[in-house]
Amino acid sequence: MLATPAVTHNQLTYSVSEISGALKRVVEDNFGHIRVRGEISGWKVAASGHAYLKLKDENSLLDAVCWKGVAGKIAFKPEDGMEVICSGRITTYPGRSTYQLVIDFMEPAGVGALMALLEKRKAMLAAEGLFDPKRKKPLPFMPQVIGVVTSPTGAVIRDILHRLSDRFPCHVIVWGVAVQGEGAAEQIARAIHGFNAIEENNTSPRRPDLIIVARGGGSLEDLWAFNEEIVVRAAAASRLPLISAVGHETDTTLIDYVSDRRAPTPTAAAEMALPVREEWLLSLMEQGKRIFMAITRLLQNRNERVSGLARGLPNPVRLMDVAAQRLDDWSERHASSLPAFITRKSQLLAVVAARLQPRSLMQNIQHLEAKLTEAADRIARIILRNINEHGQKFTHIAQLFESLNYKRVLMRGFVLVRSKERKVITRAAAVYPDELLELEFFDSSKTVRTAL
Repeated sequence: MLATPAVTHNQLTYSVSEISGALKRVVEDNFGHIRVRGEISGWKVAASGHAYLKLKDENSLLDAVCWKGVAGKIAFKPEDGMEVICSGRITTYPGRSTYQLVIDFMEPAGVGALMALLEKRKAMLAAEGLFDPKRKKPLPFMPQVIGVVTSPTGAVIRDILHRLSDRFPCHVIVWGVAVQGEGAAEQIARAIHGFNAIEENNTSPRRPDLIIVARGGGSLEDLWAFNEEIVVRAAAASRLPLISAVGHETDTTLIDYVSDRRAPTPTAAAEMALPVREEWLLSLMEQGKRIFMAITRLLQNRNERVSGLARGLPNPVRLMDVAAQRLDDWSERHASSLPAFITRKSQLLAVVAARLQPRSLMQNIQHLEAKLTEAADRIARIILRNINEHGQKFTHIAQLFESLNYKRVLMRGFVLVRSKERKVITRAAAVYPDELLELEFFDSSKTVRTAL
């Protein structure tokens, strides 16, 4: 038999809540602030904004919670499989007799973790074709309005505005955003979409001809907002040409692969966006000078050619003298021949008038009337014969049509079956269960449904 343990009636007895509270104090006193390294598993953000996850290694699993205020300040997007270092405190949850880590700060476990995530995301977006060079749009030569997405304060926007003003002053619209930290990626993506959403014929604000997305240099963590998927997809979907100018020349982010041009610095982006006004004016003046010289040479060549051709022509005054003399000769000849011409025509008119006697005209009219009457009778007989022949053919065709009319078959008790698409059904195999059919009888039609 099993031995029954001795019961000491004066031993202290705890309630469930008391023992849970005591354990909670022991755990929190000994693990009030710790750093835990592990792999994220089961990352989930609740509707309240709190994030729940597990940290694991090869042997153990630790529940963790990240409250809404802390989760929104994480500089990167946590994903399952990412190795991180979390700072916080261990506490118990009496409702389920469990313990968990309450996270106050989360960071990647070294740059290597971020680089691995970056390469994974880069491969996924490249597989979708977002980095295809064929997607890139040409930059406008002379944009009248430039939209700049960057921090409204700091050296970046001042450098861009200063360089744009030096090269070729134009209208600049600055869409201020946070370029790192909480919500930066969402603000940048919203700014790109916002510029594209402006109507083309809008006057205030006017739609930009070009977008510059800029930020100064920094660490990989500082530039991480420009590696977020929401920013990359917004840049890829932009209908307006876009220049990325993030970080220094050695810094590369995912937005650089989808932008239409990548500038090594924000200042270089301004230089790409606009030509130098003085250089452009000098080029225009040089082109104008070349055009003027070409037109001058052309006119000189034409003048020389006309002068050369003129030397081969006779004296125009002499040509006019000959023509004037010939005109005088013709005038004299016409003046002398006109009376003789009139006399000759008058004699011819008298001969013709003598032939036009009333008796001969009446004889001609009567002869023509007889021929017209005879032709009319002949035409009438031909028309009557054609009408009779075509009438017989029409009667024969009508009789044939009446004999082939399917209504005669319906009069004998047959029914014409059509589908709901008005197609004639001739086979039982073409009828399906629970199908609407139209039955046409001789006098009317009915719609029926086949059995299931």
